[in-house]
Amino acid sequence: QVHLVESGGGFVQAGDSVRLSCVASGRTFSDSLPGWFRQAPGKEREFVVVIGWRDASPLYADSVKGRFTISRDDANNTVVYLHMTNQQPEDTALYCCTTTSVSKFPRTSTRDFGSWGQGTQVTVDS
Repeated sequence: QVHLVESGGGFVQAGDSVRLSCVASGRTFSDSLPGWFRQAPGKEREFVVVIGWRDASPLYADSVKGRFTISRDDANNTVVYLHMTNQQPEDTALYCCTTTSVSKFPRTSTRDFGSWGQGTQVTVDS
């Protein structure tokens, strides 16, 4: 079982950029696909992005497409980043790192994802 720890959240102004990090321990991301979900207050957890398998492009939610970018540190395959630009108040949420198996790509339901981190809070002030 992989253990995930997120960092990088905080208070930002609308239009700012933020980079979140997710560090894996226990296992690497070599045999799984890392991704991010978020949960705003009073709302259900929603899919944000998942790394693509092999040559496939990452899959992004429409609400973040063009503003968010996921990347991976391929050197040791234990760190995943979420670079978020042009932050808006509706991006305020707890951002959680997670993983899914290759066989389940490109599913985006929470039940298709296994390990979860505790999350890092991002609050965007208008």
